[in-house]
Amino acid sequence: MAIVVRIPTPLRKYTAGKAEVEVEGTSVREVFESVESAHQGVKEKVFDDSGSIRRFINIFVNGEDVRHLQGPDTTVKAGDELSIVPAIAGGLPQEPSGARCGSPHFESTRFKSAGKAVPWPT
Repeated sequence: MAIVVRIPTPLRKYTAGKAEVEVEGTSVREVFESVESAHQGVKEKVFDDSGSIRRFINIFVNGEDVRHLQGPDTTVKAGDELSIVPAIAGGLPQEPSGARCGSPHFESTRFKSAGKAVPWPT
C-alpha cells in the first residue's frame, strides 16, 4: 500500500491533471523525491533551494501540519495521506455576519456595543 499525495489544482499541470498520486517513502522528504521522479516540477514548487518547505505551502500528513511535527523529516507509512495546501490570502474584509465592508448590507449588520453601532475595524 502506497502513500496518497493530494495535489492542489495549481500543481496538477505537473501531474497530468491528477488530483492524487500514489508513491512510496518513509518521510515527507522521501515522498516528494518519489513524486518528483514521476512528476517533475512539483518538488520545486513545494520546497525552496535549502530543502525547507516554502512558507506559503502547508503540508499535512493525515490532517496534521508537518510544521508541528518534524517538518520534511516527518515519518510516513503505507496508507498515510499527505495533502499539499497552498496558503490563500487576500480578498475584502468581511464581518462575521458575512457582509462585506462597503456593501449596503454592511451598515445594518455592524456589531452593537452598549446599544451603539460599532464600525468594523479596517
